[in-house]
Amino acid sequence: MATEESDSVLTARDFQSPQINDWCAGCGDHGILRSLENALAALRRSPDEVAVFGGIGCSGKTPYYLNSYGIHTLHGRLLPFAAGAKLSNPDLTVIAIGGDGDGLSIGAGHFVNAGRRNLDMTYILYNNGVYGLTKGQGSPTLRQGEQTKSMATSNLQAHVNPLLLALTAGFTWVGRGYAYDVKSLSQLIVEAVRHPGIAFLDVLQPCPVYNDLHTRGWYGERIYSLQDEDYDPLIADAGEEEGNRKKLEQSLVRAQEWGERIPLGIFLQDLTKPLFLEQIADRQPGYMNTPPASRAIADDAGRTLADMRRLFAELEV
Repeated sequence: MATEESDSVLTARDFQSPQINDWCAGCGDHGILRSLENALAALRRSPDEVAVFGGIGCSGKTPYYLNSYGIHTLHGRLLPFAAGAKLSNPDLTVIAIGGDGDGLSIGAGHFVNAGRRNLDMTYILYNNGVYGLTKGQGSPTLRQGEQTKSMATSNLQAHVNPLLLALTAGFTWVGRGYAYDVKSLSQLIVEAVRHPGIAFLDVLQPCPVYNDLHTRGWYGERIYSLQDEDYDPLIADAGEEEGNRKKLEQSLVRAQEWGERIPLGIFLQDLTKPLFLEQIADRQPGYMNTPPASRAIADDAGRTLADMRRLFAELEV
């Protein structure tokens, strides 16, 4: 919900980059990229109103393949980069994109702390169970005892459940999509971006090169839509304490469903939590009128306009 929707008519083609795409054939990343293009067009955001942040890994190349502002950040650090951009320019539509290895190993601390701040941006996790860019080691979402064709032995460690982590960390919109269902995934991205707070979208994606366990056929036999079963994720009235508690409990139960049936869709949408930018504006009334990105930092000659003398005086010993 970062910006007003443009009156111009946009198509997915407006968000396609001329860069050569070197993802493997059949990779789920292609479906996520198509879904992003469709979603941004449906949201009627112009490319210069969108900033996409990528981490390290196959997913980290996404900003190169989208016609928008794109920032390729450090391993595990894409969320603080994205948050900084949103705080600096609240009008930007900010989307952070990272893999399960990037976000749930070295980036796990940032993932948890992003949930504490209900900042209006979207985090999309590319989840394929392996480190695809570095030859298929098991990622944090690969379950204990599983062994893909790229692994010499089975996985010794317990897995991280990204949905449970997002729900307990405080993300106010939590969903899951499937990379090969572009139509449904496009709509989920639209809903995530329109949500006024911090949104997390876990995207299941086969890796045809390294993960021979969770294939297109394997997912096809198991995935189903929560919303097709009349599941209601919405928490809209803070006064409905008992009903809201049950909504949260059902989201935690469904987030742990895996095996014969794997749910997709929106698990939780909580509209009752305070928004981070509104809280900042309450403390700094002029913040939204003159956010950091709109402030001059140098004069016409390139000399800084910042006066650090007071700060240096306070630091004197």
